Amino acid sequence: MMLANLLQDSHLITLEQVPAVVEKHAAVAGFSEVILLVADLREQSLIALDSGGTRTFPVDASLAGRAFRDVTLIVTPHGGDRHFWIPLLDGTERIGVLGATARDSTRSTVDRLLALASLVALTLVSKRQHSDTYQRLVRTQPMTIASEVVWPLMPPLTFATESLVLTAVLEPAYEIGGDAVDYAVAGDVVHLSMFDAMGHDQSAGLTVALATGACRNSRRRDLSLVDTSVVVDEVINEQFGGRRFATGVLADLDYRTGVLSWVNRGHPAPLLIRQGRWLRQLRCRPAPPMGFGLPSKPVLCHEHLEPGDRLLFYTDGIVEARDARGRQFGLRRFADFVIRREADGCAAPETLRRLMRTVLDHQNGRLQDDASALLVEWQHDREKSLLVSAPNRA
Repeated sequence: MMLANLLQDSHLITLEQVPAVVEKHAAVAGFSEVILLVADLREQSLIALDSGGTRTFPVDASLAGRAFRDVTLIVTPHGGDRHFWIPLLDGTERIGVLGATARDSTRSTVDRLLALASLVALTLVSKRQHSDTYQRLVRTQPMTIASEVVWPLMPPLTFATESLVLTAVLEPAYEIGGDAVDYAVAGDVVHLSMFDAMGHDQSAGLTVALATGACRNSRRRDLSLVDTSVVVDEVINEQFGGRRFATGVLADLDYRTGVLSWVNRGHPAPLLIRQGRWLRQLRCRPAPPMGFGLPSKPVLCHEHLEPGDRLLFYTDGIVEARDARGRQFGLRRFADFVIRREADGCAAPETLRRLMRTVLDHQNGRLQDDASALLVEWQHDREKSLLVSAPNRA
């Protein structure tokens, strides 16, 4: 009854009304002290939705943050009651945490709480797209115009099926200009693309927006990867007359068979990680970057993945990030970081969150170039780690 009534009321409310409506219906099911927390853009803090940004919980140093990091239900004593922290998931993308108190932590109580968290997450996702309140709340600093153009183009940064996990990260989050990541599923094939436009200004944002739009339009017309990259090249060239360009990798992964096909347009080669070690870069003869209109035919390359393989797509802003002494973060350190987090049991989204904290620290918190990464896991046997795990009693 709680869920049915909440669902009915959710249709005609604004984002600002969600906390009060959730609290009202949760009380009917025996939950009190309900709080809804959403993650900031960089996933460093969890912010109370009804606080105007005044109540925050650090992701790396709070029980709420632990629930978010580990995608687990945290249960703690609370007087004679029990307090819960449970992740809010849009599919498998972490959007925040729900806190609530109940009289007990029986299976029935936990099941009701899991169902409530699922509906709350869906409600938040349905409201946030047209809410400036949400956008203000999850930002901890002003955003550039170029970033304002690029971010709405991004799909959810984490997606998973029974045999596939995709997760991405983009920095500097508030000043991103020329990087973009995209994916889309059609049957057993997932399309993957990553673009890195020249520069770090509004023109870079427009370039990568054109690249993303042209790529989507082409694949929805069933053009091949080679032809799609040619269309992107033509569109950017037509707009900027050869003065702007974007590198990129366009790929299709059949996640039933593990066959990967890709085209490289002047971009860093993806990395293949197998059995806990960096195996190799996926070399493919690169064609020129897109935007010059040069008469060269891109090459389509193929790789057959093995179960458990991980792919890393990235832009050069990660490996070329320099510390105060001019030392690059480097390709080896990048791959080793991901491998070690896998050994530690980190799920893919948490691995990339920690990676970006490390890259930012390497460059004293200020990246000189956009830095993006896309991590793909195929038949990794850890897809369910992105779903809420059993209660963890702190």
